[in-house]
Amino acid sequence: MKTAVVICPGRGTYNAAELGYLGRHFPDAALLVRFDALRTEAGQETLTALDGAAKFSLSQHSRGDNASGLIFAASLGDFLALDGVEVVAVTGNSMGWYTALACAGATTPEDGFRVANTMGTLMQKALIGGQLVYPWMAEDWVPDLARKADLLALLSRIATRPDHALALSIDLGGLLVLAGNEAGLSAFEAQVPPVQSRFPMRLGNHAAFHTVLQAPVAAQGRARLPLALFRQPMLPLIDGRGHVWWPGTAPIAELRDYTLGWQVTQTYDFTAAIRTAAREFAPDLFVVTGPGNTLGGAVAQALILAHWRCMASKADFQTQQSTAPVLVSMGLPDQRGCVT
Repeated sequence: MKTAVVICPGRGTYNAAELGYLGRHFPDAALLVRFDALRTEAGQETLTALDGAAKFSLSQHSRGDNASGLIFAASLGDFLALDGVEVVAVTGNSMGWYTALACAGATTPEDGFRVANTMGTLMQKALIGGQLVYPWMAEDWVPDLARKADLLALLSRIATRPDHALALSIDLGGLLVLAGNEAGLSAFEAQVPPVQSRFPMRLGNHAAFHTVLQAPVAAQGRARLPLALFRQPMLPLIDGRGHVWWPGTAPIAELRDYTLGWQVTQTYDFTAAIRTAAREFAPDLFVVTGPGNTLGGAVAQALILAHWRCMASKADFQTQQSTAPVLVSMGLPDQRGCVT
């Protein structure tokens, strides 16, 4: 049986192509009913109704108070559907950390849903700042660390200007996800060249996640989400610093403090999480749960940065995938069957 590290995606992965994902793939009807009951209790539209809508609505489905629940349920459902692989660790990107908690057993599915849905709702209500994405790798995925350093230096200079807030939100493989206020984001956009026909790219309905601007949201989360929701993980859990929370030895209060503190207000280093996953657990496969398949590129880039299996470029990764695949995206039907 092949070993696997499971990776849960974050916001922005439930889009028009994913409409109906829960209806097609969620393996536990009774659990979905319980998620819907929690939404109804909170005065929110059910996941079943959102997922079963006749048409995708960007303004409705991408809102934090809706997207967080949809993505959590889709990712957890995919984790529950895994078959024929031995999961050796779990990690996630950004909001995917909440899903990873539930997959690893550090919360029950229902309590993990409470955490994800509550934090998504609080962030949507506050909607402090925004995010944009900009690549530091070229399309060949050959690392250009000098380019990355130059972009981070530009970020730092902009952040020192009066009334300009800008910070690294997520270190996402070959992408930098930046977050800040309008002045900070606009200043960055004005000083970098457009590349690959789509960057710099603003992310709709996204706040300044993983920056100090989210401190009020983190405080509200701590007030609403008690320690009782958390417990010892049953699988190793890799966080957004690359730190491993090991079963049986994880201090539960510290896990909650990280989840509702550092994880909300400091940079999420997804690249470090994947590096730890590769070097600490050396899995046969990296399995990215759905919805969507947009995280696969960032995982591949992070593996290149970790020098995994001597990969140094996109061509190397493609060669590896064609001979002995290391990455499976459950959001792709032709790959999903390999692990379900």
